[in-house]
Amino acid sequence: MPFSYEIMGAVVPPGLVGVKASFTGVEDPEALLTAFHTQMMLSGGSDAVYCKLFMSTLSGIALEWFVSLPDGHITSFQQFSKLFREQYIVNRAPPVVSYDLFDVRQNQGDSLQDYLSRFGAQVVRQTSKDEDMLVHAFKKGVPTGPFSECLIRHRPSTFAEIRRRDVAHITVETAVSEKRESAVPNKSRAGPSRTQQPMRVHEAKEGKRAQGKPRPYEPQRDQNGGRTRESNAPLGLILWWSWRN
Repeated sequence: MPFSYEIMGAVVPPGLVGVKASFTGVEDPEALLTAFHTQMMLSGGSDAVYCKLFMSTLSGIALEWFVSLPDGHITSFQQFSKLFREQYIVNRAPPVVSYDLFDVRQNQGDSLQDYLSRFGAQVVRQTSKDEDMLVHAFKKGVPTGPFSECLIRHRPSTFAEIRRRDVAHITVETAVSEKRESAVPNKSRAGPSRTQQPMRVHEAKEGKRAQGKPRPYEPQRDQNGGRTRESNAPLGLILWWSWRN
């Protein structure tokens, strides 16, 4: 076993919880070490406990590498973490340089909050933070609009000031958007249908006159299927029709 006798004899307290992460050999070693140090600062523990709990995060090829180390080779967590960094140094994420900030822009369809989150994530990765450069890079990525005009008028000198103005602008935009969504449009009054044309006055009069005119002779049938006399037919025509039939 690569651990020394002192580390092997150390007992991990039952209530001590390690980092819930797994390193297989392809991830960033610095990310694992940062998460491990943060968790152990809260949990506590001796140097030997650090070694045992960090070993529990290794799996796959990374665990095979650890087992391949000489017996009793690791005597402290500082040595263990150094060996770990050297073994997986090629997996380290490239450092963020200052000009990467100018590649972050608010694209079409992106909200101001999304742009601020992406820009802030790049700022955190910066090793050195020049306020003038941060302000210039942020203003460069904002498209022409109300917020860019606000930055031109007020001329913020720090990124913290930009954050405050950004949050205030987002609050106003959210309130205006909610007010527009809650507004109910006025319903137009129902008017006459365009497809149904109104009847003209002379057409209405012609219709009434047509109702008063006698209709041409139309023989009607009774209930038994025979023909009956129409009330508006002449008597001679009725007798002639009966004689023919």
